[in-house]
Amino acid sequence: MRILISNDDGYFAPGLECLAEHLAKIADIVVVAPERDRSGASNSLTLDRPLKLRSAANGFYYVNGTPTDCVHLAVTGMLDHQPDMVVSGINAGANMGDDTIYSGTVAAATEGFLLGIPALAISLVGKELRHYETAARVASDLVQRFASQLHSHPWLLNVNVPDVPYDQLQGLEVTRLGKRHKAEPVIKALSPNGETVYWVGAAGKAQDAGEGTDFNALQQQRVSLTPLQIDLTQYAQIDAVNAWLEKK
Repeated sequence: MRILISNDDGYFAPGLECLAEHLAKIADIVVVAPERDRSGASNSLTLDRPLKLRSAANGFYYVNGTPTDCVHLAVTGMLDHQPDMVVSGINAGANMGDDTIYSGTVAAATEGFLLGIPALAISLVGKELRHYETAARVASDLVQRFASQLHSHPWLLNVNVPDVPYDQLQGLEVTRLGKRHKAEPVIKALSPNGETVYWVGAAGKAQDAGEGTDFNALQQQRVSLTPLQIDLTQYAQIDAVNAWLEKK
């Protein structure tokens, strides 16, 4: 099995190194990741300048672009074969609910999915982020499970893992995305030269964290697996918009 690994925390991130170490035991891997932290980059592509691909001392490749750039470059130009799977992570922090819209981790997996490749985005959820090994073992388990079964269509799975030892996990749960409260306001500050600057505020706390959501699964120390789709069409509003257009 051939796996393309990427992330949004940069090629030097401990979660990426841990993931690569575990997946290298069960597959042929190639790592292509951003040269710096690109958290929150979402699905952006770099179109205003050329991209550069370089190799780090540990054999990882890194790109002066976004997570989406990394996967797109690897699949459409760098590799001489199409990977069997794209795995993105291990992200340092949650990617649940509304986070998935902004997440570069999810974006890297999404780009693989858009190119016809099954993909996993995997994140470690907690404050201390001590148990990357747990998330890496979960990723390895899921990859092996995927490889042992046939699938008629590629899947895009968003996986969030509690920051606990592997033997303390309370199982896996297929979930839906929850929802957060509105984000905290921006934080106003002064730069060293006296200019007013703004820091983006913290994400809001969970608003919809009921049974069946990714938030609820993590509260129960279960791994959350949420299948994602790309179609953003709000089908329930098509008739309403048509009626609005017909009004005079």
